[in-house]
Amino acid sequence: MLTVHPDEVSIEVFSRDESAYARLAFSSDLFEGREAAHGTAFVDLSPRIVEQIDRLRVYTKVELDAGASRAARDATRDSTPFERSLEVPATWLRGFLQVQSAATLPAVSCELAPIDLYNALFVLRTRKAKKPPRGLRFELVPGKPPRLLLEPWEILLEAHGPPYEGPPRVVRTFGRQRLLALSRLLPHVRSARAELRGPGLPVFWVLDLGRATLTVALTGWSDSSWASAASFDALMPSDEQRGGGARAALDALAGSQLALLRERGPLPLAALAAGAGAGDARAALQLECLRGRVLYDVARRVYRPRELFAEPVDEREIRYSSPREAAAHRLLGAPGAVRPTKVHEIAGEGTEIHGEVADREAHRDFSPRFTMDLEGRVSDAWCSCPAFRRSGLREGPCEHMIALRVAYARERAERDAQRQTAEGRSLIRAETRTYVRREASGAEVVYRVSLDDRVVHLAWGARAEAPRHQRIWFDTDGEARDAYFKRLDALTSSGFVDADASSA
Repeated sequence: MLTVHPDEVSIEVFSRDESAYARLAFSSDLFEGREAAHGTAFVDLSPRIVEQIDRLRVYTKVELDAGASRAARDATRDSTPFERSLEVPATWLRGFLQVQSAATLPAVSCELAPIDLYNALFVLRTRKAKKPPRGLRFELVPGKPPRLLLEPWEILLEAHGPPYEGPPRVVRTFGRQRLLALSRLLPHVRSARAELRGPGLPVFWVLDLGRATLTVALTGWSDSSWASAASFDALMPSDEQRGGGARAALDALAGSQLALLRERGPLPLAALAAGAGAGDARAALQLECLRGRVLYDVARRVYRPRELFAEPVDEREIRYSSPREAAAHRLLGAPGAVRPTKVHEIAGEGTEIHGEVADREAHRDFSPRFTMDLEGRVSDAWCSCPAFRRSGLREGPCEHMIALRVAYARERAERDAQRQTAEGRSLIRAETRTYVRREASGAEVVYRVSLDDRVVHLAWGARAEAPRHQRIWFDTDGEARDAYFKRLDALTSSGFVDADASSA
């Protein structure tokens, strides 16, 4: 898609497998005497055009002429109506708009120097991982440059960019092999920025190329419809916003923000949230992104009007990728119908999740279960429903598995939010958290703290060595809980970061 903005010209592409998105924006001062009408159009980049782009050289003059084809111009001269349509699959459109909506979510960002990106790509190009996890881990400590750790080799790369500013985090991302596509741009990169969102959501890379900027999003839902169901659920308006007057108010706010963008051009969230809460403004703009009428420019951190179609896309039509996913959310709509019953952490393998699903339309209860490996992918699954007994996973996960996956993701997010409050902490009786700290020598110290009723269990030591253990008993569970959270706060203040709050 080619879009002409008042201050730049951008080209957007989305891969066929719906796992990668890129936006290349050219500054207006790159063009001499630019004459263009503002708008968006689908363009066909045929293989011949791509071959010509590969032959471009810095010492030759290049002209960008984007407009109607010769047949269209001839038809216009003859006053003959000319129409051109381009059909794209609904799943492709759904994934493309999902990336736009994910871009609006809050993110943790860190700045990298070009040599940091080169070092990471060099390791990926010269080594092949034969076992999981195959992640690219970011260790973000306030006041220090970011650290990149490539798994499973545990190769540590010290970044040379500015110090990280933000809360301490350890963020794990996957799909790193797709970064090799950036190798050809390394000679032109002036700086790089990684923006990290929640689990299962895209990771955005912003490359400063001087008078051009490349934004690349590597999606986290390439694992069939498993991760897609869980990640897309976080992007849609909440149940409260979808009902009645709250949804009408959200639509009205979205319309007013779109009108403001059309009038004034690109604006940051702060300017659009004047007179409305930042949360409501972000939700309304996220809705407009799903409708294809607004683009969030990750590089400049502003919203832009960009209308893909004459009529906005109905987000309800692209909400679900399949009838099974729609049935899964129907099950989730019934209070208490889907609940995880057991969660087992399997050392070196992943997490096994058991659940119970009460299907009131079928008047039956089902017992799905699945195992997520260390990379967040489902490696094994089972369900007692007829669909699974008939075809297994050959037709994809059943609605009961998808519902359990989404319910587990919601429960985990709710639990993480509750533990930040005193009321939420008072409900915790059993929990385990892992904190890590990188020493000056490069060695990683791991501190594992567990709360089990009236017992606090500590395990600590270097990652490659056998840990030391200590158990502390208390008279009441309240005293044990207070000691547990005091220990976590002490670890944070001494430079440890929470390894359990990582993004997949």
